[in-house]
Amino acid sequence: MFKKVLPLSLILSFRFLGLFLVLPVLSIYALTLDGATPLLVGVIVGGYALTQAIFQIPFGTMSDKIGRKPTLLVGLIIFIIGSIICAYSTDIYTLMLGRFLQGAGAIGSVITAMISDVVEEKIRGKAMAIMGGTIALSFALAMGLGPVIGAAYGVSSLFMITAGLSVFAILVLFTKV
Repeated sequence: MFKKVLPLSLILSFRFLGLFLVLPVLSIYALTLDGATPLLVGVIVGGYALTQAIFQIPFGTMSDKIGRKPTLLVGLIIFIIGSIICAYSTDIYTLMLGRFLQGAGAIGSVITAMISDVVEEKIRGKAMAIMGGTIALSFALAMGLGPVIGAAYGVSSLFMITAGLSVFAILVLFTKV
């Protein structure tokens, strides 16, 4: 079970690690951009979650029709594009576009469905716990590293790391899953 679940959990965890790296510094950074207001900064922080919620069901449906791997690839590519847009944004609206695209690459439901596909029902709870544990580790790691990396190399570097982690997730998808 572990051999089947770990690669899928890593894909989701790499994606979340990138997101969580940015989280502690995002609002402070966004306020420095051209056109920033507290309202728009709030939209940037929450906009990711909004578009992710909107796109979870369509991505789940798409994965039923075209397959899990192709859907994961599409979601990760959308997420990479959003991350790169965020990295190069100089104004609040470009950052908002990038954050919305990051959320639109909603692969959480697809990963969950894929784990359900490869794991027997009686041990599915353990499999989901492994997935949740890797996400928790990503969060803990990112909360410590995000501000340090952001201070040393700039917040844009965090978005590029996010894109790089997603590229690595694609490699895991096609070599280990």
